[in-house]
Amino acid sequence: MIKFWTHVVLKSPGSLTEALEEGLRGQGKEWPQISGTPQAFFDRSKNLKWTFPANLYQQFVKAVTPEATPSFAGEFAFLRKHFPEIWIVDGSKLDAVAHRLKMLWDVRSPILPGCLTAFYDLFRGYPRLLLFDPDAAKAEMNRVRKALDQVPTGTLVVGDRLYASVKLFQEFSQKGLWGLVRFNRTLNLRKLECLSQRRLNKGILEEWWVEAGTGSTAKPQTLRYIRFEEGTVKRELLTDVLEPEKLTAEAALDLYVRRWDVERMFFDLKKVLNLHTFYAANPNGVALQVYAAALIYVAMKMAQGRAAELGKVKPEEISPAKFYPRMAKVCGTLAGIELGYIRTCQMNPGIPLQPPDPTGMPEFTMPLEEILVQKRTGTRRKRRFCKSRKEWKSFAHIPGGNSLIN
Repeated sequence: MIKFWTHVVLKSPGSLTEALEEGLRGQGKEWPQISGTPQAFFDRSKNLKWTFPANLYQQFVKAVTPEATPSFAGEFAFLRKHFPEIWIVDGSKLDAVAHRLKMLWDVRSPILPGCLTAFYDLFRGYPRLLLFDPDAAKAEMNRVRKALDQVPTGTLVVGDRLYASVKLFQEFSQKGLWGLVRFNRTLNLRKLECLSQRRLNKGILEEWWVEAGTGSTAKPQTLRYIRFEEGTVKRELLTDVLEPEKLTAEAALDLYVRRWDVERMFFDLKKVLNLHTFYAANPNGVALQVYAAALIYVAMKMAQGRAAELGKVKPEEISPAKFYPRMAKVCGTLAGIELGYIRTCQMNPGIPLQPPDPTGMPEFTMPLEEILVQKRTGTRRKRRFCKSRKEWKSFAHIPGGNSLIN
């Protein structure tokens, strides 16, 4: 099942039925052979609990992580003596599914099949934890707090202003974790002591020990408040790393900028790996596609790190949108060559045959310049606001929707 779905992500067929028919006939070397009928396959995808691919993904990540070189974000390697891992946390809702189910025909609102919570490994470039929830309306903070038990002790967790919570910092402390988040002005702060105030470039950088929270929902926490202001630019951060020698204010500011790496990951999953178009209209089927795409993403990021090492460039200089399609095409071609060699050997028993060597073939090589990131030359285009983005519904909130989730 998972093998078939990974091929769906890589090949992006016109429809799932088309891919299934090729697999059922045993035609098309790209597709694994399927036994049964298309309806049986659809029923199995619908009824296979979404926790199965989730557990498979976590086992895969656990198995490959020791082989993954922590080559990303090399400028922060010096922080590893204090924080063995730096993970960026964020959540994202999945795009709407097509109204293919009968129960959705009369629902005018876009239907979201679920949401994702990612703990992105800054040094390895892929999500160490990727949590799917079939209820797109479930609170992101609750999803994150529930997952903290799976984060290794000593990890520095970086998040946006949503995570500026006294209760969350309290849980960080209890679980042996560290936090760095953007200050949220809804959080009450009381300044205790000014640690430093100095010029940085053309701006002013301040550091304070502060007491955060009022004690109404959780015990007030002593935190470090970092504030940088330069013209119209203002950044305010909170961290429970109280010793500046472990995490300097300058490093904290630079590290927070890298929080956008997790946003880029969601973009790559949705745009590069086609996760904005779903082939199934139920949460379990969507989860199969989500985790199949995530498995490919992890493998591709590992390949990106190795390609950067061979090309003597930083992994971040390689564009996923340029590298991934070429990599997928090469893998498919190589698989076809290997399969042809195996079948030829089976048809000629006892005859020694030379295995194919793709080294030097034009299909397997490309100039490094063709896969490098092209720096933006103009101003960033603002995204147009769509009213329907605020009118979405989760499967759990439509009549009969819970039957698809449970």
